Amino acid sequence: MTDTGIVFDRAAVRRHRDRAAADFARHDFLFQEIADRLGDRLQDVDRRFTSVLDLGGGHGAPIPELDTTTIITGDLSEAMLRRSGRQRPVALNEEYLPFGVNAFDLAVSTLSLHWVNDLPGALIQIRQALKPDGLFMAAILGGDTLIELRRVLLEADAETTGGTRPHTSPVADVANAGGLLQRAGFALPVVDTDTLTVTYTDMFALMRDLRGMGETNAVAARDQRFMRRDTLFAAAEKYQALYADADGRVPATFQVIWLTGWAPHESQQKAIRPGSATARLADALDADEIGADEKAGPEK
Repeated sequence: MTDTGIVFDRAAVRRHRDRAAADFARHDFLFQEIADRLGDRLQDVDRRFTSVLDLGGGHGAPIPELDTTTIITGDLSEAMLRRSGRQRPVALNEEYLPFGVNAFDLAVSTLSLHWVNDLPGALIQIRQALKPDGLFMAAILGGDTLIELRRVLLEADAETTGGTRPHTSPVADVANAGGLLQRAGFALPVVDTDTLTVTYTDMFALMRDLRGMGETNAVAARDQRFMRRDTLFAAAEKYQALYADADGRVPATFQVIWLTGWAPHESQQKAIRPGSATARLADALDADEIGADEKAGPEK
């Protein structure tokens, strides 16, 4: 993170999504897959949601299992919103949500929040926009995403230029995700991951897909010049040499981190206060209890 706390160029994020909008349907497979998985997860929740916020929903992928009367679709890109066909589109910045408190009983997000500079702040705003006992569920890209591409670009850059520059964007660390939900005030936080592997004919096909998704590099400190041709072709050769399968296809890894949490409510299960147990563990195990200052003797 920079001294100003700015990691991503949000104007670039918007431009990338605006540019991708016209041909997005040819590259939206990842968004469609994650929306399907989000629907499967919602199917396990015994709740009927009537007011829903879909952050980053300009992808337009339908989310199964939502029996709702109102779905507000927010996106940074107006062009994506127009092509999405959603009935209640709102152009917004995920870092400054324009909603009041207790507005929704469900907030979801599909591959949008990993572009936010202040993720803890965005999560706090989402939690405040939820009604008590409202549900938040989001999918963001995690640290193992595009590990193959990151490696070959770094190595090729070092070999051809003598240095390295950020060619891909930093992504979230799964180890810290649960702490982010707790800091934002969510109750019953749960974090888990999925890993999707997609194969391509070569590195250039992968890069075309990333551009078509609007998921290209938007790091504020990026070098905005075009990548050198020798660096680009050296990276493509490395990709094939290191990762190609028997058919010559190369893999691309997408790690998806799932964030789930609830707006606090008095009806929710609470953790037991330390020292408040009314039964002894030793009794439950039919064993002898040994004090902290005692030594265990030989069995008789």
